[in-house]
Amino acid sequence: MLRNQINKIRLLFHKDRESYLCFYKILGFYPRNIQLYQQALLHKSTSIRSEKGRPLNNERLEFLGDAILDAIVGDIVYKHFEGRREGFLTNTRSKIVQRETLNKLAVEIGLDKLVKYSARSSSHNSYMYGNAFEAFIGAIYLDQGYDRCKHFMEEKIFKNYIDLDKMSRKEVNFKSKLIEWSQKSKVEVSFELIEQFLDEDYNPMFHTEIRIEGISAGKGTGYSKKESQQNAAQAALKKIKNDAAFKEEIEAAKTQNHPQENVEEEVIVEKTPAEEENKETVLTITEHETGE
Repeated sequence: MLRNQINKIRLLFHKDRESYLCFYKILGFYPRNIQLYQQALLHKSTSIRSEKGRPLNNERLEFLGDAILDAIVGDIVYKHFEGRREGFLTNTRSKIVQRETLNKLAVEIGLDKLVKYSARSSSHNSYMYGNAFEAFIGAIYLDQGYDRCKHFMEEKIFKNYIDLDKMSRKEVNFKSKLIEWSQKSKVEVSFELIEQFLDEDYNPMFHTEIRIEGISAGKGTGYSKKESQQNAAQAALKKIKNDAAFKEEIEAAKTQNHPQENVEEEVIVEKTPAEEENKETVLTITEHETGE
């Protein structure tokens, strides 16, 4: 409290006082290094560069924030649901740290109004604000430490925006999300039952592997085929999100497996007499592959 009062007095004479006040309203405390928070809100599509000419964006802070969030949310979920099994805890944490939830949280606390990005990129990145939320957590961690991060999540986020009991009952269909991603990215996904066995209590267990363009993407076990597929899909989505080399491997396999889809097609459009008179040019349509 005393530190905040001292910082508030100093703020009166600071040239960036408006930015400090803006972040204070979100955080509940004044930043020490405001540049960290400003960088957390820079999408990679911006053309902002450092004094040394290097691109400035929030990708590294997003990576850090992702790891810190996993630890904090795991801690909170573990203590709230005493005695619950690992699978339940893992699924509940996943529902909280998934992109849709983080995107919504970013909007609710007002981060969406502060993110800087190129206008042309906004329509192709629906999780831009959720990524910024992760980067923001990374900034808090570097600026104030783990305990301050945890306090922010408990007091500002969970108390106001997340009902843990309700969240734990929310159904998240990871298989559908993976299929939706595969259709958008135009890649083939298969779900293969690779093993069926009994657990230590002689209950039947299923082991599923997901392959994307023939490449192993994730494995999962469960007490039903559906549960094993959901767990495998969750693992695959996490790998797609975090492993850039894996995504490049998928793209290479897609190009090799479907070469005809990467060839430009020229479509000759028959012109009407009016078009001929106006000397309209022949249209060329190029098929573009889209990726996430």
